[in-house]
Amino acid sequence: MGTLNTSPLPRDVSMRQPMERFPLMLLVAGWVCYVIVVVVMAVTRVSQGDDVQTPDPPTESIPVAFFQLAEDYPEPFRNHLGEPGPESFKVALQVGRETYIAEGCWHCHTQQVRPVGGDPERFGRVTFAAESLNVMNFPHLLGTRRVGPDLARESGRRSNDWHVAHFFNPPDVSPTSVMPSYRWFFDENELPNRTGLSIIAYMQWLGSGEAAEP
Repeated sequence: MGTLNTSPLPRDVSMRQPMERFPLMLLVAGWVCYVIVVVVMAVTRVSQGDDVQTPDPPTESIPVAFFQLAEDYPEPFRNHLGEPGPESFKVALQVGRETYIAEGCWHCHTQQVRPVGGDPERFGRVTFAAESLNVMNFPHLLGTRRVGPDLARESGRRSNDWHVAHFFNPPDVSPTSVMPSYRWFFDENELPNRTGLSIIAYMQWLGSGEAAEP
């Protein structure tokens, strides 16, 4: 009659079993962390929504550049936006921001001045949390990288004409620019259309008035 082998498993076999389970444990832990992050972000987003200071695009502090835009391009402005004022400014901001998102501008530009790397010297005051409490900053457009400059404090840095030339053919005003031309922001007469006027209005708003209130 044979005898039952009760000798322990070889050391390498006994150690291999928990090691084989390690990738599965790591995968489960990763998914758990992912779910937790998603839930926390969702809850934070909802709670922040209750604190938004401006439920509509801000129209209290209209940059001077918006009125100047109406003077510089009176016929296109009147045809596409009407008279310069709170209502036309609200429309321009909405269209401008939607265009900024749709064209993927946030891929190459950030809207976050950080307190490192000489950011304040290059782009202006460091971005602060209260700036996010504005409907124009939901969702946040912090950006991914800086192929081009940060735009958080863009308002007033350049003229409307500079922005028109820049969108039409970037190297004309920035010879080393790799930004593509946005000719569809202009009509057959090479004057800014509704999209062009609105994206310029949005650029001139970033960092002005309610865009930069502490």
